Amino acid sequence: MSVVSSPTPSSPIRSLRRYTRILASLFCLLAIAVGTGIGALGISPSAQLSILAESIGLDSFATYHDPIQATVLKAIRLPRVVLGLLVGACLSVAGVLMQALFRNPLASPQLIGVSGGAALAAGVVIALLPGEVTSGTYGAWVLPAGAFLGALAVSLITLRVGHRGGTPDVVSLLLAGVAINALTGAGLGLLVFVADDAQLRSLTFWSLGSLGSATWTVVGTLAVATSLLLFFAWRNRLSFDLLLLGHEDAHHLGVPVATLQRRMVLVTAVAVGSAVAFTGIIGFVGLVVPHLCRLLVGPTHQHLIPLSALVGGSLLIFADTGARTIVAPAELPLGVLTTLLGAPFFLVLLARARKFA
Repeated sequence: MSVVSSPTPSSPIRSLRRYTRILASLFCLLAIAVGTGIGALGISPSAQLSILAESIGLDSFATYHDPIQATVLKAIRLPRVVLGLLVGACLSVAGVLMQALFRNPLASPQLIGVSGGAALAAGVVIALLPGEVTSGTYGAWVLPAGAFLGALAVSLITLRVGHRGGTPDVVSLLLAGVAINALTGAGLGLLVFVADDAQLRSLTFWSLGSLGSATWTVVGTLAVATSLLLFFAWRNRLSFDLLLLGHEDAHHLGVPVATLQRRMVLVTAVAVGSAVAFTGIIGFVGLVVPHLCRLLVGPTHQHLIPLSALVGGSLLIFADTGARTIVAPAELPLGVLTTLLGAPFFLVLLARARKFA
């Protein structure tokens, strides 16, 4: 007599996660198509495919398209969309790491002072450095380099102050991050006070966030930092799961907790510092996206990390498309738009979680 095995209880969950990944991938492709197609010059999906086919040498698949459309797509739209995808993935996965580190779904990369350090350093570059430095041959890289070094330096200080007994302590890290964020905010306020009108306008525009600096060189630079973050996150996904059990339990199960904590802070600082350096401060992506993805696939990092990367990149592309088209020909600050959309959405998530708790 043959015995038909019944499906395991986890089969529906595995199916749901698989469909969620497929939908997230399709959502990402839709975001790319929308981001590259919508603007002052519309580019249809067929024209996009034709331009891409011609670019890789498949002339037989290339139909007619306007040469101006090809220039706009390859030199402006596509770098901007790819940069948005990288920045969104970077901020979202960094949020996953910070929430695993602090064992709190309300944690974000801002807690370790990345954004505050970058903003302070950007203020120093804009308000204090002479114009010859920022307008020379490599002047376009001075501000991003300064912001990156500021983010990294402040994160290292937070990590150092957050040590307790020679190892990082979560509570100490949190308190150190709060205090250092306050200090960087005060320092930025002083720089705003001494800056002239032009410097103040530049600093304000940078701090509000934008993908307007997108070039293929910038995309390549940020791709390295984002790849480092994704590789580190995926390699340590099982250790992050064990961290959720508690640091003592994770240590007894073989996780080098202190070393892992230090690496989590450093990798997050490098990746998010790189993103913030080129785009300015973009709020709520690293907080809302991991929280939303956790509701969809659960806390297991094997599923949470790739989904957060896809959803974060896709949402940032959609937000940037809205930022440059809602009030065209002007452009809304991207960081303002993500905060306006993310804060109410996060409040709704919190209300729903409290209702069903």
